[in-house]
Parts: sequence; structure tokens; C-alpha cells
Amino acid sequence: MRVRSISLLLAGVILIAWAQSLFAAGNEQQFKLKPGANGKLCLKCHNSFQEKMTRKYVHTPLKNNECTGCHNAHTSAHGKLLTADADKVCATCHQSMVSSKAKSVHKVVAEGGCLKCHDPHSSAYKGNLVKEGKTLCFSCHKPLGDKLAKVKYRHSPVEKDCLICHQPHASDDGPFLLKNDVTKLCVGCHKTDKPIFIKKHMGYPVASARCTGCHDPHGSDNLGLLLKNVHSPVSKRMCNQCHEDANSATPLKTRKEGMTLCRGCHNDMFNKTFDKNRMHWPLVTKEGCLGCHNPHASNDKGLLRKSMAQLCGSCHSDSMKRIKKNVSKHEPVVEGRCTECHDPHSSDNLALTKKASDYDLCTTCHDWGQHSTHPIGDKVRDPRNKNLSLGCASCHNAHGTEYKKMLYYPTTTEMCLQCHEQLKR
Repeated sequence: MRVRSISLLLAGVILIAWAQSLFAAGNEQQFKLKPGANGKLCLKCHNSFQEKMTRKYVHTPLKNNECTGCHNAHTSAHGKLLTADADKVCATCHQSMVSSKAKSVHKVVAEGGCLKCHDPHSSAYKGNLVKEGKTLCFSCHKPLGDKLAKVKYRHSPVEKDCLICHQPHASDDGPFLLKNDVTKLCVGCHKTDKPIFIKKHMGYPVASARCTGCHDPHGSDNLGLLLKNVHSPVSKRMCNQCHEDANSATPLKTRKEGMTLCRGCHNDMFNKTFDKNRMHWPLVTKEGCLGCHNPHASNDKGLLRKSMAQLCGSCHSDSMKRIKKNVSKHEPVVEGRCTECHDPHSSDNLALTKKASDYDLCTTCHDWGQHSTHPIGDKVRDPRNKNLSLGCASCHNAHGTEYKKMLYYPTTTEMCLQCHEQLKR
């Protein structure tokens, strides 16, 4: 019996090996199509491709009548009878779109969305693009396109082609898909030794400065493409108010260090700031004001270095991560209006809130607080901790929670039971 089992096993192994050899041999032989039928046979049914073949740029496989380079002629587990997922089909030929050294990668490329930008068959535009130049870019980057449609002055490359400054797939040189470091990219066109360049910059040696600290690289309502909000000394061309004179040995050195320099003009704000018990951490660091503000210009109010949500989130990343998970979100938080509740410089209150009582803070916006039927306010003690008053934050999280109405618990009943234990009986 054992000998018979071994014999059957050996026979099975031999049969599998024989079948594999037959498959390999058959696989080496191409389907014998009619003479000249390669590709053209497909076009007999797919008549619309006759027009595609007349376009200026035709994808190489289609030009060579090699439809089976991307499609399976009989069946497929993928749409359009593709031999694999669309992004993987492209990668069989186009393998080097993103290098291992890439510092920034176009989101659409990382997601494998090749067909969002390219027509896989043919196009009237170079690179088989589905639209021309900036029109294609602004179909995704709509906010930028809308902004540039309204501004008075636009950067010349933006008017011509985004790819003058940006790489379409990935960049090894810097963020935002730039073809080079910001400064090197700018001085490639704007020659720093030209008299007009020197005059515009008041004779200061700014050839190695980061140009986007003052200028918007796309467009602006201000001459010279200056950012939307310009620091007063810059707008008045009074660089030596903060820096040493242009002809000095150290022209870019500031006349004073850190906050001492800022206090020369913003003394009233500093007096109010240092009069409080709690200060915002960036103020006490070496960077001081420059931790949050750009000293020259900014597109954001208050000369902030980034939008408020991004700026606050760069330090308070833990809060931002939690906020993203919240089902019910507080509107000011979602819109990045942190300073509606918090003072960005200093406060006498915990968490730098603008008012000591959360009830007083919340009712500046929520008038329903005036007619709440629940006892609330400084005179009402929290049953869970008699040292605390009962306020809005006793039941609601100011940033939001994963539950409705920003409650700490899934239902109102569960929230109430935290204090009203008699209800459990």
C-alpha cells in the first residue's frame, strides 16, 4: 500500500512537470495574427482611435501598434482589460519618475494617479498631458489659480509655464517640487549684480537671502511681488531701522538682538505682555518674536510665518492630531482661529485663554449660555472636584471630541451620570 502511494505521488510530480514544460513551450510562440494585423486589428472595432492617432503626440506603444503592451486582448481582472492596475502598467516602462533622493514628491504621483495628468494614448500637448501647462496645474491647485486671476501682478513664469520653476513628478533639490533651492532658482533669472536689483534692495547684499521671505513667487497686489502684508520699515524702505547701514562691515546684522529690537517700536504691546503671569513659550526662547513672525513680510495677518493653524500646529501637534479624529469640532479650531480663545503672547489664565472663566469665554460667542437651565458659573462647585467651578468645559471639550456636541461621553445620559449618581439607582 505504501509503495503504491509513493508511485502515485511520483506520477503526480512527473505530470505537473510535463504540464509546466508544455505551457512554457506554448508561451514562447506568439499568437499568429494575420499579416499586418498587429494593432490594426484592434482599430477595426475601436474606431475612435483613428482620430487619436492623428494627434501631435502619440504614446509610443500606440504609435507602434502595440496595444497589448498595456491591454490583454482576451480577459483581465482590471478595468479596460489592462494587464495590471493603471499606475503599475505605467511603471513597467516609466520606472524612474521618483528617485530615492527625492525631497518632495507630487501627491498625484505618490498616489499613482498618472492618468489625472496624462492621456495614455495621445494628446495635442507635449508629454501626452490632458490639458495645457498651467491650465492642467490649476485644475487641482484651484485656490492658487483663483488667487492669481484676481491679483494685479503675476510672476512671469506663472504666466508662461509652472514647469519653469517646478518639477512635475518629484524634486531632489527642495520642497514644493522646486527645480533648485529657492535662492538659486530666483537668481538664475534675477541677476543680483544688476544696478536695478541693487537699487531696489537699498544696496544691501541680499544675493544669498531667501527671496520668498519678502516676495510671493506666484503673484501679488503689491509692486515687486511683495507679500500681502509688509512690515512698516520694509514698505518705507527703511532697512537701516532694524539692520546696520548697507555700507557697514556687517550690513545684515540687526542693531539689537531678539525681542530688544522689536520692543523699540512695539513697546506698548510688550508692556501688556510682560505684565501677565503666563507667557507664550516662543517669547522666552532665543528666537523671541521671530519664532512666529516674519520680520519682513507675510501673506498672513500679523506677519505670521504660516497660517495660524499651521503655525500653532507646528508646536501643538498632539492637539492637532486629536482634532483630526474628532467627529464634532469647534468651528474656530477647524478654521484655525486659535486667537479667538487664546492670547498668542501672554495671559493670567491657564492655557493662555483670554478670560479666566470658561463660561465667560464661551458666552462671548454662544448666547445660549445666558439661558442655560443647568446651574453654571463661578459660584457653582463641580461635584467631582469642589475646588473647581462648574463651567462649559465641565461637559464639553473646547476643541472637540469624537462624540456629538463636543461632549466627553457618547450620550447626554452618560455625561449627566458623572455628577448625578442618584440617577444610577
